[in-house]
Amino acid sequence: MPSFDIVSKLDLQEVDNAVNIAKKEIANRFDFKGSKASIELTKEEITLIADDEPKLLQVKDILESKLTKRGVSLLVLDYQKLEDATLGTVRQKAKLRQGVDKENGKKIIQLIKDTKLKVQAQIMDDQVRVTGKKIDDLQEVMGVLRTSQVPLPLQYVNMRS
Repeated sequence: MPSFDIVSKLDLQEVDNAVNIAKKEIANRFDFKGSKASIELTKEEITLIADDEPKLLQVKDILESKLTKRGVSLLVLDYQKLEDATLGTVRQKAKLRQGVDKENGKKIIQLIKDTKLKVQAQIMDDQVRVTGKKIDDLQEVMGVLRTSQVPLPLQYVNMRS
């Protein structure tokens, strides 16, 4: 029976490259000379630090432009609330989303059911598996999901016929 998996994977190497390029740009820009603006990347999140909120927005803009140029979707960033940090600076964390969580998995399954196609979808760990008798139905599901408003970058893998 034909099937495929819906996943949301993140290329951490590209994220690392984008963060490093953004750090270099911040270090070289004239308007950031003498400021405490910085970007730190850990395994699950990116931390943005700046002197004040407008500078933080500039740092965020630089990071987002570098991520887009590296082909990383901005949907992987889950910004937390702005908080005060030490020495009068402000900090904002952005969690890196990977995998299809239960809530978004349910939204995806509901979108698939709304198409009224003869396919079955089920959540398996951090992905959704879609099976059906016709490959054309599976391809139509992919088309519907590409145009839908799911807040995750989706990839379609393991197409089996």
